[in-house]
Amino acid sequence: MSKQSLTYKRSGVDIDKANEFVADIKPLARMTTRPEVVAGIGGFGALCRIPAGYKKPLLVSSTDGVGTKLKLARVAGRFEGIGIDLVAMNVNDILTLGAEPLFFLDYFAVGKLNAEMMKEVLRGVAKGCQAAGCALIGGETAEMPGLYSRGDFDLAGFCVGVVEEDKVIDGREVSPGQAIIGIASSGIHSNGFSFVRKVFKEEFVLAHAEEILRPTKIYVKAVLPLIRKGPIFSLAHITGGGFFDNIPRVLPKGCGAKIHMGSWPVPRVFRWIEQSGKAQSREMYRTFNMGIGMILVTPKKNALRVISHLSRHGERAWVIGEIVKGEGVSIQ
Repeated sequence: MSKQSLTYKRSGVDIDKANEFVADIKPLARMTTRPEVVAGIGGFGALCRIPAGYKKPLLVSSTDGVGTKLKLARVAGRFEGIGIDLVAMNVNDILTLGAEPLFFLDYFAVGKLNAEMMKEVLRGVAKGCQAAGCALIGGETAEMPGLYSRGDFDLAGFCVGVVEEDKVIDGREVSPGQAIIGIASSGIHSNGFSFVRKVFKEEFVLAHAEEILRPTKIYVKAVLPLIRKGPIFSLAHITGGGFFDNIPRVLPKGCGAKIHMGSWPVPRVFRWIEQSGKAQSREMYRTFNMGIGMILVTPKKNALRVISHLSRHGERAWVIGEIVKGEGVSIQ
């Protein structure tokens, strides 16, 4: 019996299929291009200029993933939304510093290439980049059968943005008496899914996939013009750690946050989680966004103008609390 020579393909890695996939996604990347992009997908690196008009630009970077929401997306066979999530988790983070997202890269690790599933994810990434106004200029697809089982995959995203040095939002002007405005989330977003997977059975997820797996809101186009008008003293993206861990990250020493429970409508998906998991209120507000995807701090006299601006850009927002003397977050 003759022994066949070993090839990379027989080892489980199909280079030709990977090259075909890259060729297929190039049109998606072109949909997101910006004038500053010099060279994008296809080379060993991508090139992008700093946009015109910046005098002392600072680059702002972020990297994040989607977490175990991937598992429920696989259960439901819904993959485009997690591509949007991937972009949102990164661009919303750099937005909190006042930065304009410039470009985005993705890392896709799989056990076995599944071109249709992967293209659906990348369509979501392209949609997310369009919603954020940033260019998808590169990425990496790694087929690793020895590390991931067939059907398993992981995602990571990387975003770079730019902000004028004297326009960085760093929370230093926050002081007691200022208003905390909360901007509505679209639902669970991309945090707390290890908890969600414990309390919901697969049948329930399938029956309510539209609500449970709704993509993360991208706030860039609504919030960036608001930041440029000012005065916005602080911004927090409410992700893992919920209210208790995220809000203190953007407050100066000696300032705390008092949040008024009931000042905004909590989406029913969080009630389902709370009831199914018999979770205490503090645990819910430390794990989930509870219907508030981003908060910003502004003078009280400016609150109505901020809310009106957000409403004109299709975002619901409420005054949900105020800055107080002290430390940490209280929810009452």
